[in-house]
Amino acid sequence: MTLPIAVCVSGRGSNLQALIDAIEQRRLDARIVLVACSRAGVPALDRAARAGIPSGVFPVTKATRSEAQAAMGQAIKGSGARLVVLAGYDRILADAFWDALGEVPVINIHPSLLPAFGGLNGMKVHQAVVAAGATESGATVHRAYRGKLDEGEILVQRRVPVSPRDTPETLADRVLAAEHDALVQAVGLFVPAAAS
Repeated sequence: MTLPIAVCVSGRGSNLQALIDAIEQRRLDARIVLVACSRAGVPALDRAARAGIPSGVFPVTKATRSEAQAAMGQAIKGSGARLVVLAGYDRILADAFWDALGEVPVINIHPSLLPAFGGLNGMKVHQAVVAAGATESGATVHRAYRGKLDEGEILVQRRVPVSPRDTPETLADRVLAAEHDALVQAVGLFVPAAAS
């Protein structure tokens, strides 16, 4: 049974593209019913348009966070999504989002082996990993909940070795590839089994 999902993004959308590709290649029995974005004019929106996926922009500022995210939650609920995927969405979700969304489960991708380096995002994660002299990093997909940041139960992790020669940028590239695989696998965990 095909799983309807909504994908929340903020930038380039490479994790969104990984989901689009997995669906097109029939490796994932899902359908993206909405791409919700926190910024206008980003590559993720171009990716959605090329794939024929409806999208909406819900710009977030400190002054508009609750209002914008409530609208985003309502749009997701209205799309019929049965799962929300935070795929590079770089804003903390306000209570208004959770109120509007209701009981739809939410998952998030994080570019480290949580709980290590939780609470950081983007390149800050990779800078911290390299600065700490860690020998491995990776990607984690976890459940997301109201009022919690990078604390939900872990669904999938992919490990990536850290070389002494790594820079934050070279590590980020390898972790991103791991993110793509981990996210597709994690979404697959929510696909309902076909009725026998």
